[in-house]
Amino acid sequence: MILASIPSPSSGVFNLGPIPIRAYALCIILGILVAVVVGDRRLVARGGPKGGMGEVATWAVPAGLIGARLYHVATNPELYWGKHGQGTVAALEIWHGGLGIWGGVLGGAFGAWIACRRSGLDFAVVADALAPGLVLAQAIGRWGNYFNQELFGRRTSLPWALEIDKSHSPDGIAGTFHPTFLYESLWDVAVALLVIWFDRRVHLNRGRAFALYVAAYTFGRFWIESLRIDDAHKFLGLRLNDWVSVVVFAAAIAFLLLRRPEPPETPDDTDDGHTLTA
Repeated sequence: MILASIPSPSSGVFNLGPIPIRAYALCIILGILVAVVVGDRRLVARGGPKGGMGEVATWAVPAGLIGARLYHVATNPELYWGKHGQGTVAALEIWHGGLGIWGGVLGGAFGAWIACRRSGLDFAVVADALAPGLVLAQAIGRWGNYFNQELFGRRTSLPWALEIDKSHSPDGIAGTFHPTFLYESLWDVAVALLVIWFDRRVHLNRGRAFALYVAAYTFGRFWIESLRIDDAHKFLGLRLNDWVSVVVFAAAIAFLLLRRPEPPETPDDTDDGHTLTA
């Protein structure tokens, strides 16, 4: 018997007069704004220019969205060009969901690197400044999956189970499932707080704050991924994203162990007020 559960919205689209507003897109946009605001404050604290993160975002955001969509399409081609595929046009319709985080990180990193080259910012400084804001953006973006009734976990009768209607259920039977979107959203917030707390205590520089974010995020993503029941390619019993999490986690931990912090400045060091320290 289900004593309590989380209801799903009847629709992920809200109409503003004749204009349809998609909740998934709003979650992505809100996440981007939070990432820019938090990242800019941290960038200024690291000696960067005010508004610098906004300039980085003009390159990183579109590159990240393109990368996220390409990763999703590349790892799920059967959804668009398989026997029952939706077609090439559907592969471009990102408002229906389908953004791969790893493609987004890689694409966004490439866009941020271009922006840093153009503006003279240190890429490692920008990455460290952005880390907490980026994972907060992921926390907000996951709510887009809630509005789309997608990427949920196995059936469960837990009090916080998510109600899914029969049109979105994998077997066509309405029921309650693990709200993996909520698990990951809460985990992302915890990761952001961890990075901020650890950074204040140790001052993580030279890309180490970003590496801590990656390591902590992938640690949680591994077990959350194991709950999901959406179709996914598997190798040796694990989903593709599980393997990616393992590899990326190992790389991030290795980076944290091998990357030495920048030595503290000596009294003889000069500072022109614009020097960035990673």
